[in-house]
Amino acid sequence: MSERQIDEAALGAWLKANVEGFAAPFTLTKFPSGQSNPTYRISSAGGDYVLRRKPFGQLLPSAHAVDREYRLLSALKPLDFPVPEPLALCDDPSVIGAVFYVMELAKGRPYADGALPDFDPATRGRMYDQLVDTLADLHNIDPVAADLADFGKPGNYFERQVARWTRQYRDSETDYVPEMERLIAFLPETLPEQSRTSIVHGDYRIDNVVYDGDGTLTAVLDWELATLGDPLADFSYLAMQWMMPADGAAGLSGLDLAALGIPTLDQIVDRYSERSGVPVAGTLDWYFAYNLFRLAGIVQGIKKRVIDGTASHAQAAEMAKKVPMLASAAWNFARKAGAA
Repeated sequence: MSERQIDEAALGAWLKANVEGFAAPFTLTKFPSGQSNPTYRISSAGGDYVLRRKPFGQLLPSAHAVDREYRLLSALKPLDFPVPEPLALCDDPSVIGAVFYVMELAKGRPYADGALPDFDPATRGRMYDQLVDTLADLHNIDPVAADLADFGKPGNYFERQVARWTRQYRDSETDYVPEMERLIAFLPETLPEQSRTSIVHGDYRIDNVVYDGDGTLTAVLDWELATLGDPLADFSYLAMQWMMPADGAAGLSGLDLAALGIPTLDQIVDRYSERSGVPVAGTLDWYFAYNLFRLAGIVQGIKKRVIDGTASHAQAAEMAKKVPMLASAAWNFARKAGAA
């Protein structure tokens, strides 16, 4: 089934029956992002909504679990954590060809450029402070109190994740990449101890949150990789933004952060550690190696979907070329963390 074959009549009937306030007519517009789980804006006579569905086509067994996303949003929203309100889940793939859910449209927009050129220095600083504080607040939520005690497996998070992304990489492998082979050997032998089990987002970065026009963070989006695990997985992934070159995307390396009003890496380390109670300083090289390894695995999956003809992102083919670069960068951090 292609992207153009969503049965809008069937979808409209389902929305009318399951989403309070929905009223036809409506239009369905696909967002250009939403890499793994295709995402659409529903503009209707009754208001605007967002639909996220599993991709069409053959999928890896553990990927694209939109029902898990829906459960997580349903748990976090009553705690006043900034997520869109989940409205309805459809676990019957016969309606549009895939499982999907509908949520409210968050107020504001994401900003892909980490330099935040639309804002003044004071507002940029406040936006980054909110970005860090919101992550710390997520990690301070008790999974048991949020009824999410079974949302992830027990044991060392990084042990599970390294094994998972090794499997995902092997399942979608198309070329031999020497650095990936070295990382697959190095990472399991050097796992850090885990001091806390938290809800982890799995893809926490500036373009996965939404700010309104005055720079107030209104929602965290794209929870498809969320689980229970080590909070340093999320924080170190966010911190990668300070290590990546500034090229109009999230990366900040090479920018005059003081002039822009953006905090330094040391400043966000201190801010996060103070608010979350999780010590970070001096530990990041291993985590940077892991995060780049995982990202290489994700991009390898995209590359395989490009080859198979099921990738949904407009720039998927270009992203697929980045696997060797990501693997090389990951190995450089692994060497800083002690790899021979």
